[in-house]
Amino acid sequence: MRGVYVPLLCMCVSLVLRCAISQVPEEIDTYMECTDGYQWDFQTEHCRDINECETIPEACKGEMKCFNHYGGYLCLPRSASVIPASAPETPNPPEGHLPDEVTEPYNSCPLGYESHRGRCVDIDECEQDQHDCQPSQQCLNSQGGFACQCPEGYRKVGTECIDIDECRYRYCQHRCVNVPGSFSCQCEPGFQLAGNNRSCIDVNECDMGAPCQQRCTNTYGTFVCRCDQGYELGPDGFACRDIDECSFSSFLCQFQCVNEPGRFSCMCPAGYQLQRTRLCQDVNECETGTHNCTEGQTCVNTNGGYRCVNNSRCKDPYVQVSNRCVCPVNKPACRDLPLSIVHRYMSMTSDRSVPSDIFQIQTTSIYPGAHNAFRIRSGDDSSDFYIRQINNISAMLVLAQSVTGPKEYVLDLEMVSINPIMNYQTSSVLRLSIYVGPYTF
Repeated sequence: MRGVYVPLLCMCVSLVLRCAISQVPEEIDTYMECTDGYQWDFQTEHCRDINECETIPEACKGEMKCFNHYGGYLCLPRSASVIPASAPETPNPPEGHLPDEVTEPYNSCPLGYESHRGRCVDIDECEQDQHDCQPSQQCLNSQGGFACQCPEGYRKVGTECIDIDECRYRYCQHRCVNVPGSFSCQCEPGFQLAGNNRSCIDVNECDMGAPCQQRCTNTYGTFVCRCDQGYELGPDGFACRDIDECSFSSFLCQFQCVNEPGRFSCMCPAGYQLQRTRLCQDVNECETGTHNCTEGQTCVNTNGGYRCVNNSRCKDPYVQVSNRCVCPVNKPACRDLPLSIVHRYMSMTSDRSVPSDIFQIQTTSIYPGAHNAFRIRSGDDSSDFYIRQINNISAMLVLAQSVTGPKEYVLDLEMVSINPIMNYQTSSVLRLSIYVGPYTF
């Protein structure tokens, strides 16, 4: 080896690297050795730069990036920029000793950029597939770099995308169901999702065809079926069934209760009419003219009916005088008989409480100094009654036994008048016909 070509290199390395070749070879000869950072290329018989970034395993450690340059390499932070002071020039060694032309152009632009016509242009790592994003991630190019974005509903932990459990943040008013990459809100029965898909609003089931048979009442979160008056809600809570009001009480109607769908009605027996929806009142056929008594008869109203009695009721030896039967004193048969008989009629209900005052007797005239006494002279089952004298001119007929009709009594109530001064005694009879009706009303 006759001569050695030693190119003189001047370098300044920080965030900016500048390099220039300042000396040319003085001698041209056969050259087979190269300086550090170059190697001999037998094919071209020139020295060629060694790309240490490719030949040295892990040339740079950690977050440092390897930058190759003529005769060496640099380990710089990824954010560092390498900008040449001027365009690199190829040394001009003596003939036969020139180093080989650099086959890989030197990138003097910052990381993430490439030189294009003297300008540093951003590299689209996403388009050139020079990124390390996961298949599920989206590559977003940026000036000098790129970013890996996770799909909505995921967050990036390291290089992986982890599902976000949105339910942990109480996004839903009622229930939250987490699904990969998203979540859904659900409402309790009786509610539906609002327009924001998170809040729950009450559902008016009554407007949505609630299965209530009669009436529906909406409540917060549910509904209630109700029934019309006279019905009750069935075991299923939807259907309504009729209430048999008549089975609850025997006092709803005075006589008879008739159940009807949703209601009940009261009925009265013949001869009565309904009053105030439940009471039965006797119809006075004698006043209404709904009887069949003749002109020679008198209509007597009874509880639930009427009687037609003959106007001529006097029997011998009595004769009709006005509205009474009088026994003439000139008839021998009248000596031991009451002077007069007056007919009266009354009606009463069955099962009256006893003792019960039912009829008052009162004389219409009295002789001075006379003493009057009242008694039951005769009659059917007269033991069911007794006389209670009130004073000298009046007395009360009292019912002593409870009586159930229909039944009829005829009682002769006698008033005896005694005048001790004149040694005079006379009597008169009130013949009372009592008609006991078949009912307690």
